[in-house]
Amino acid sequence: MTKGTVKWFSNRKGYGFIRPEGTEEEENEDNDVFVHYSAIQGEDDEFKTLYEGDVVEFEIVDGDKGPQASNVEVIEKAQNSSSGGYYY
Repeated sequence: MTKGTVKWFSNRKGYGFIRPEGTEEEENEDNDVFVHYSAIQGEDDEFKTLYEGDVVEFEIVDGDKGPQASNVEVIEKAQNSSSGGYYY
C-alpha cells in the first residue's frame, strides 16, 4: 500500500488527485495519482468522498490515462474535512 495526501477531490465530478508520500509540492504534477469515487473504501450505501488534506492509503494500478488509485482508505482526516469537498 502507498500512503499519500489528497490534493483535491470534486464531489460533483466524482474524482480528484492524490499526492503520494515523498513527492514534493514543487515537483511536477506527473507524480499525482488519479482517484475516482468508486475506489474509496466504505459501506456501499454511504456517500464516498475525500477532502483536501486527508491522508490515505491506496494501491496504484494502471488506468486508461496513467496511474490510478485503487482500494483507497482514509487513515487520517484533514482538519477541515467537515466543510465538504470541492464542487467544481
